[in-house]
Order: sequence, then C-alpha cells, then structure tokens
Amino acid sequence: MIATQYKITLPSDYDMNIIKDRVRNNGHKTDGFDDLKFKLYLVTEKGINNNLQNSYCPLYLWKGSSGLNKFLFNGFYDNILNSFGWQRVNVGIPLIDTTSSKIRENKYLFQITREIQPQQSLNNLKDKIEEGIPTIDNTEYIVIYNPDKWEYDVFYFLSELSKLKEMSGVIYNILHISQEELPY
Repeated sequence: MIATQYKITLPSDYDMNIIKDRVRNNGHKTDGFDDLKFKLYLVTEKGINNNLQNSYCPLYLWKGSSGLNKFLFNGFYDNILNSFGWQRVNVGIPLIDTTSSKIRENKYLFQITREIQPQQSLNNLKDKIEEGIPTIDNTEYIVIYNPDKWEYDVFYFLSELSKLKEMSGVIYNILHISQEELPY
C-alpha cells in the first residue's frame, strides 16, 4: 500500500465554501477509483479547532501503485494543477492500518507527527511505535511512515472531538470519504 497527501495552504481570508462546494459537487468522482482503499477530502479552517490556517489536504490510501499512477498521470490530478498550481505530493508507507468501512461514520481526522530517531536497529520498531502512540478508545487509526524524512504520522478517525485529551496535532474536518467498491 501507498499513502499520498498534498497540502494546499490557502489565504486566511479564503472563502472555504469554495472548497466545500467543490467537494460536494465532485467528491463522488473518486468513489470506487481503481486501487483506492480510501480518499479523505480534508480541510482545516483558520480559527476552528485551533487551526492557524485554511487548507485543503486530501489524504489517499492506495492498495498499489497502478491506481496512483492512473490518478497522477491520466488527467485526474490535472484538476488540482489547474485550480491550485503545482503541488508537492507527499508519499508514505502504511505501517499499521486498523481502518474498516466504518471510517465513513467519522467527521474528523486527527493527525500527530513524530520523528523516528537514529538507532542501531529498526527491528521491532513497528511494535515500539504501536506501544508508544496515544490511545483513543474505540477509534480506528492508520500509521504512515516516510523513511526519506524518518517521520511517521498517526491519523485517528473521530466522530466527535470530545475523545481528544489535550494532544497536540492537527484536526481536519472530513468533507467526503471515497472508498473502494465494497462487495455486497
């Protein structure tokens, strides 16, 4: 699996209804997209949930590279290029994924970022990360790491913010979730 995210920072006086309308009118277009486990249409709004800026930050979890390649190189990503210009697409590797189709029930995504410190061995690092991350009861999450930066992000899916206990991170509003086609 491969995770990708681009983070588009918007001006502080940007009308976020433009993004909300964009997602409302177009979000369904990635429902069932090839090789996509899910795409989260995420925003932050300045002054809401302690966010300092407006942003549009879709997060994708791909089952393989063919769907990602199709998205980037067959015209789909051109919508971002035409609307927001050239964006850096951050790439990560899922390490722990507890998500299910129940993620659709959530309104928020909470992200914390941690460094992977230099060490003699990475043996059992997955277990150490899993033991060391904050626990939020009855919450699905995914851990994505980037060995280029030696960082990892934990993304928690939340239906309400009262589950957060004074943790430092970014709270995104989920506008839409596209998921793979699920068998009936």
